[in-house]
Amino acid sequence: MSDAMNAMLTRRSCRKYKSDMIPKDVLEQILKAGTYAATGMGKQSPIIIAVTGKAMRDRLSAMNAAIMGSSGDPFYGAPVVLVVLARKDVGTFVYDGSLVMGNLMLAAHELGIGSCWIHRAKQEFESEEGKAILADLGIEGEYEGIDHCVLGYPEEGGFRPAAPRKENYVYWIE
Repeated sequence: MSDAMNAMLTRRSCRKYKSDMIPKDVLEQILKAGTYAATGMGKQSPIIIAVTGKAMRDRLSAMNAAIMGSSGDPFYGAPVVLVVLARKDVGTFVYDGSLVMGNLMLAAHELGIGSCWIHRAKQEFESEEGKAILADLGIEGEYEGIDHCVLGYPEEGGFRPAAPRKENYVYWIE
């Protein structure tokens, strides 16, 4: 079995992280994989905001929690948050950003880093606070939050076993 196939079959979402920071060179490899995701007509509509600073990480966590009416940490303690956004003027922007998310998670798994897809980036970055964050970063244009890929070293018990694959997942036409 190829390394890529093995990664696809064995990657699981991690929901419990150690506080240890991921080394920058490892994070750069994960980010590079994200930038090589397929995009509609090669337009590369997504961008990735790599959040490693605790203050911004905690700010995004609080924004995300408020959207779902919670006071907990929706990022499960992960020290790194990658926010994927994509330009709304590209017809395939949601798909493009979703493929970036997939590449980020597979690359993280390959490098021994836990990951989890966390929703609500759309609502975060439609808010005035989210728009201000983008403006502070010099990001201009109409971007929509696709979602967050949280990363970190898995804590014991951070993974659930894979669910059995459902029947009739694939239909053949010959």
